[in-house]
Amino acid sequence: MAGAVTVPGGWGAPEALRVAVIGGGPGGLYAAALLKRLDPAREITVWERNAPDDTFGFGVVLSDETLGGIEHADPVVYAALQEEFVRWDDIDIVHRGVRHSSGGHGFAALGRRRLLEILHDRCRALGVELRFRAEAPAASELMSSYDLVVAADGVNSLTRGADAHVFRPHVVTHRCRYIWLAADFAFDAFRFEIAETEHGAMQLHGYPYAADSSTVIIEMREEVWQAAGFEELDEQESVERCAKIFADALGGRTLRSNKSAWINFRTVVNERWSSGNLVLLGDAAHTAHFSIGSGTKLAVEDALALAACLEEQPSLEQALVAYEQERRPVVASTQRAARASLEWFENLNLYLDQPARQFAFNLLTRSRRVTHDNLRLRDAHFTAGVEREFGCPPGTPPMFTPFRLRGLTLRNRVVVSPMDMYSAVDGVPGDFHLVHLGARALGGAGLVMTEMVCVSAEGRITPGCAGLYTGRQAEAWKRITGFVHAQAPGAAIGVQLGHSGRKGSTKLMWEGMDEPLEEGNWPLVAASPIPYKQHSQTPRELGRAQLTDIREQFTAAAWRAARCGFDLLELHCAHGYLLSGFLSPLTNRRTDAYGGSLGRRLRFPLEVFDSVRSVWPQERPMTVRISATDWAEGGTTADEAVEIARAFAAHGADAVDVSTGQVVADEQPEYGRSYQTPYADRIRRETGIPVIAVGAISSWDDVNSLILAGRADLCALARPHLYDPHWTLHAAAEQGYTGPGVSWPAPYRAGNRRPQTGRTDAPKPRLTLGLPALGT
Repeated sequence: MAGAVTVPGGWGAPEALRVAVIGGGPGGLYAAALLKRLDPAREITVWERNAPDDTFGFGVVLSDETLGGIEHADPVVYAALQEEFVRWDDIDIVHRGVRHSSGGHGFAALGRRRLLEILHDRCRALGVELRFRAEAPAASELMSSYDLVVAADGVNSLTRGADAHVFRPHVVTHRCRYIWLAADFAFDAFRFEIAETEHGAMQLHGYPYAADSSTVIIEMREEVWQAAGFEELDEQESVERCAKIFADALGGRTLRSNKSAWINFRTVVNERWSSGNLVLLGDAAHTAHFSIGSGTKLAVEDALALAACLEEQPSLEQALVAYEQERRPVVASTQRAARASLEWFENLNLYLDQPARQFAFNLLTRSRRVTHDNLRLRDAHFTAGVEREFGCPPGTPPMFTPFRLRGLTLRNRVVVSPMDMYSAVDGVPGDFHLVHLGARALGGAGLVMTEMVCVSAEGRITPGCAGLYTGRQAEAWKRITGFVHAQAPGAAIGVQLGHSGRKGSTKLMWEGMDEPLEEGNWPLVAASPIPYKQHSQTPRELGRAQLTDIREQFTAAAWRAARCGFDLLELHCAHGYLLSGFLSPLTNRRTDAYGGSLGRRLRFPLEVFDSVRSVWPQERPMTVRISATDWAEGGTTADEAVEIARAFAAHGADAVDVSTGQVVADEQPEYGRSYQTPYADRIRRETGIPVIAVGAISSWDDVNSLILAGRADLCALARPHLYDPHWTLHAAAEQGYTGPGVSWPAPYRAGNRRPQTGRTDAPKPRLTLGLPALGT
């Protein structure tokens, strides 16, 4: 839209576009500069309540990706930034007096004040009007006199607050306190240092932003902050106390502040980013925790995208829609990574006893954006040291190390997760199951799990669910286990036993998941008479005699499973099925000995577990799958999940398979890459029981990262094994691994190398704008 003009309420009309920017931070200033550069006729005004040289915080870190966008959009700003940047490659992690360094990361930083000066100069050179020490008029007033109003007024945005009913912000306050400080020397690396004090763990995040200056952020849990007495200290006393605690990191030097205060980080998410001709940008629209250094980065990228969309779209309305559509997925991904990083530091105590190198690796990979393979490319020496400490033989990726559960040694850490196939007839698994499970056993996984195998006809989810309640079914399963043991030596096969509870008598998944059958229904039973959906069948509450009958059905199925030759048995206590329904307070409203407190809600699942364990061969392991959260208010909490796992471990469970949700229909899950792993990680750390991580783990790099960081002992993958039955074999080939952790079947050995592929070109930068030669 270079050269395009507009009038208030119009787009492309014969008057210059008038733009009001509320907030003179990096995002607002850069948006103003870009919009003016694209069309010098535009009238652009920035309001900033503070003085030009006022700023909070000290250094700003920008990624190469962000700098690339700036270079393409405004070479003048890019050149000025290049002259100021301090660059470094290393990250140092100091814990219990031991420093481990990892190189190859590539950072660039400069002082926040200097960044603002560069943007001030650029705006003035382009003709943007900057109004300092000036409160902006209300957004509603500006919207009537300007064509576009950009609200870049930060995390405490008054604009967002005034129109909260439109933007519908969701703000989460987190559990750590932190304070921004500075030191008058330059760290030689990005430094993380842990101080274990009598009050609890505290952490320092530090990085250089000038030849003689570093940003220093001190962070700790709220309860540690209170116990240490910081609540009673003024600003200078806090600064001095922090310098004393981290004297080693600072070399005995002092720290300085700049109107610094202890605050809790707040994650901001808005359901909408624009309303009419008003649009949110930067922290006003979204925040991401400083531990991944993305606040200024996101704001600058927002400015780039907004300018590009205004240039490309035929109307303001379409431009603002396009801007949000482009930026929202990127921001959501960054916020997920930032949340993972934030929660890692919130739960720092869980990791303090890890071996030093593993602790460092865990910290570096906490956000899931840096992975095992990525880190190996950046610093092979560091990664090799972590692998040696973990026990990886030379040339062996972590995923191909063996793992022992009771008398069963799995050759690698990959599990084919239970997946309902809905393809049985009268509960009998057929040729489909033989091919499905057999192919995945041939595909190299250490453990292949069946779908949920139902313990009775009434315990099926759908008419197509497999069972183990008749001799005919047992014979069919024996055929499958026999194939796996004979044709896929080294692969183990496990059975998952369960009862559908209130989620039974439904259609096949592809005909309508969780939808009641239109005919041929069977009666349902559950902990309490609560239907899964409003139109679902209401189950009958189980009485004592029926509880005994169902327990015996599980026991009989386990007895048959042992004679079928299964290597492992998993009890399904997740996803809202019968035993899960007893565990969740949302689905168990009983007033007898099987309802109420967590201990009572655990009673029946533990009775079933004990009965099954009594007939399951002692040398064979038993695991339990749980839903570690219901993703719903009033449901199972993460704290309760730890206690549930602890209880099953006390009764002899060899591992816990940690899933989440699917307990209530109105759940609000927070999906994302390996999004359930933090629950598994916490259970492993707090109980000591081995865990199986599951949920959106899709790459072998993810598996290696989770195993090596100590967040999981085994990784269960479902959809990747539907996409590629030989996923594990291919993972070995892609990593050049040929050791004992995986074995190619003799007929397949000719394919044990990754096929050659053609060359592909890298995509061009998204935010390259067609800019006029303005000479400025």
